[in-house]
Amino acid sequence: MIPSLTVRRIAAEQGTVFRELRTASLREAPYAFGATLEDALSAEAASFDATAAEHAVSFSVSTFILYTEGHPAGLIEAHFDDTAARRAFVCELWVAPAVRHLRGGELLVDTAGAWLAGEGADEIYAWVADANRNAMRFYEALSFGPTGEHRRVERAPEQVESLLVRHVPVTSQVHQQ
Repeated sequence: MIPSLTVRRIAAEQGTVFRELRTASLREAPYAFGATLEDALSAEAASFDATAAEHAVSFSVSTFILYTEGHPAGLIEAHFDDTAARRAFVCELWVAPAVRHLRGGELLVDTAGAWLAGEGADEIYAWVADANRNAMRFYEALSFGPTGEHRRVERAPEQVESLLVRHVPVTSQVHQQ
């Protein structure tokens, strides 16, 4: 039997779940995120509570949690940057290794992208480390392509990451003239 997967927006009272998933992601893939495990472990529980509460209701940033058989197994952040362009991003994607084969990452990206599109995004961006070939292939398989924009990774300046973009499909609409 294939386990069922669901994705839900984080709830205000899920600070503990958020902390557990964030620390699990940093333990398993410390190279893939801007924060460190030490940062997460030393942070006050109240900071995770505050983030969950904000991400549960904000129109500019949210976190979505992947569940398998009702158990938290992954997460993704979706947000708009604070520039005039108001670009939409997905980031901090992580899925527990035991359930990666179930396509939970794709479900997370699609759910976060749908939320961003619902808030007005027509393009979804993701920064991906050039050295992380698995992540690059994953995003490319989800129709993300290169923008030509690159930057140094802040915590590892010897590494470069590339900005990828996926265009939000335009739904067909009947236009009256």
